[in-house]
Amino acid sequence: MNNVTIAIGSDHAGFELKQEMCKYLSDKGYSMIDQGSNSADSVDYPDFAHKVASSVETGNTQLGILICGSGNGVCITANKHHGVRAALAWAPELASLARQHNNANVICLPARFISQEKAFAIVDAYLNMEFEGGRHAARVDKIENC
Repeated sequence: MNNVTIAIGSDHAGFELKQEMCKYLSDKGYSMIDQGSNSADSVDYPDFAHKVASSVETGNTQLGILICGSGNGVCITANKHHGVRAALAWAPELASLARQHNNANVICLPARFISQEKAFAIVDAYLNMEFEGGRHAARVDKIENC
């Protein structure tokens, strides 16, 4: 069983992918906390992005996954939270680098622009990468110290 607990959330555009992602990651042994939405009915993405980001910010979960149509709205919202480093990824390589170089603790997916298989590959790349530290740690430290 994996020791990482992940908060996950989406708006209506990402609802179906969120449901599939929860099943996929639960089957891999991850503990998931679903922060909504709970249907494909139209909702406001900040409501769910704030829930996931707050969970990461307070340490209730180690990582977060956010999904909306473009990934941009949830990413912008999550980055308003202290200590949250949300990154938009539409390819596995971007997700790996976000974790490796930026110590991203929330990954944001654009549901309308990637397939389910690609989303799984992106999240796998993100979860299987470690923060490199070193010169990157000094840069990440500058994010909070502005």
